[in-house]
Amino acid sequence: AVLQETERKYAKAYQDAARSLSQTRAKAAPRLSRAITAAMQELGMMGGMFAVHIERAAESAAHGVDDISFLVATHPGMTPRPIGKVASGGELSRISLAIAVATSALGKAGTLIFDEVDAGVGGAVAATVGRLMQQLGQDRQVLAVTHLPQVAACAHCHLVVSKQSGDITTSTVMPVQGDARIEEVARMLGGERILPSTRAHAREMLGMHHTIPTGAH
Repeated sequence: AVLQETERKYAKAYQDAARSLSQTRAKAAPRLSRAITAAMQELGMMGGMFAVHIERAAESAAHGVDDISFLVATHPGMTPRPIGKVASGGELSRISLAIAVATSALGKAGTLIFDEVDAGVGGAVAATVGRLMQQLGQDRQVLAVTHLPQVAACAHCHLVVSKQSGDITTSTVMPVQGDARIEEVARMLGGERILPSTRAHAREMLGMHHTIPTGAH
């Protein structure tokens, strides 16, 4: 009888906690959906939508009595479907950035890593990607792999990865700053043949986000 009473006591405590958690989730889900959807629009996914779907779980568990799924529509008119079945690799990266931006005040991860989050985008969207990652970098470490100068120009620290082939293939990672960084951003803009106008454009891009060290030209 004592064991049964103890079981009922803890079962009630679990149900009370689970009910409270479900109510909190029900309030938070639409706010999170709207925030991430808004961030997606900035990242070149105009008309895209993110939705948090909550339903009663078949079994109770440590996380409560809810089954939670993230649904996404990457284009206007699409019915939101499970994120892993709809989004491409590049879209997944941008959605992950949208989630990070929308929850930046809540997240506790010290380091965020984005691998070619700018895949398939360019122009103003690429610049927005860079700006948003720079924004996240104010509070935590953000590591990003990119081929786009618009994104690279926003970084607080620019590292160039290069590969040398021979009997043994090796890769090196070198920080660039000042003149060297201007040259690297110019190379990203215009390829191996760098014109004065390309170098000026690189300087302008970097100047928008950073103060160029004295002596750089």
